[in-house]
Amino acid sequence: MGKIAFIFPGQGAQAIGMGKDVYDQVPEAREIFDVANRVLDYSLTDIIFNGPEDQLKQTANTQPALLTTSYALYKAFEKKGIKPDFVAGHSLGEYSALVVAGVMTFAEAVAIVRKRGQFMEQAVPNGEGGMAAVLGASREALGALCDDITAVTASVEMANVNCPGQIVVSGAAAGIQAVVERGKEAGAKRVLPLEVSGPFHSSLMKPAAVRLDAALSEVHWQDAFIPVVSNVSAHAEQNADRIRTLLVEQVFSPVLWEDSVRYMIEQGTDTFIEIGSGNVLSGLIKKIDRSVQIVTLNSLEAIQAYTAQ
Repeated sequence: MGKIAFIFPGQGAQAIGMGKDVYDQVPEAREIFDVANRVLDYSLTDIIFNGPEDQLKQTANTQPALLTTSYALYKAFEKKGIKPDFVAGHSLGEYSALVVAGVMTFAEAVAIVRKRGQFMEQAVPNGEGGMAAVLGASREALGALCDDITAVTASVEMANVNCPGQIVVSGAAAGIQAVVERGKEAGAKRVLPLEVSGPFHSSLMKPAAVRLDAALSEVHWQDAFIPVVSNVSAHAEQNADRIRTLLVEQVFSPVLWEDSVRYMIEQGTDTFIEIGSGNVLSGLIKKIDRSVQIVTLNSLEAIQAYTAQ
């Protein structure tokens, strides 16, 4: 028997109305949304289900909204009794994985990711930093181009190594602009600036990491009872102190998603179950290895269809 990994999406997967079906029909899922509203002391549920979109897209709302939706869908699926061998999440999604692995409670996680979103938004003044998706460039060539631009123009770094041919860069606005203009030097077919509120997963986020580190002292840390594959190390982690250190580093380090998926496959994983809004990670895994089974559980209907098989 091959191993199973549960994976959880990050920022960019949000959509108005996500999770409404499990909220309406699964008491355990509804309870998760209720906990989020209580902990945050405002109606996150109202923003998730009704928008407006610009409010849901604010990082300080997006992060708790995605965590809440992923964990509510997980609670609806958990009753079916399928147990993962690994859990992992993309950037913010790592917090969903940590809750499932028992490292922190959902209530702790939703409070932390709200703050994480605020810290990330506040780390760099609006318009001074950004991100762009680079399509078609190799990791080595793009890394060399980023080093060159950082030395000559302004800082820019690889932020998300998502799958072959898709890498996101992050940094100062001038650095991003230089990648847009010079991307072809690294073999890029296209460079697409992203609609984000800051240069996430770059060294410009170090002020946010310092503040996150302080906020994480409020968590009652437990060792993971399911191995969590870290974005930073691309290896299975279970020690609570190590996980905490990596979470702080994650804010200003690249998300090694492709490496994480390849690691899980090397460890015998042949089924990846994406739990949460959208299907972004399922698409990335298809580009990493077409031979594995990929299941997308982004609705109650999808959960029922999969578990009926």
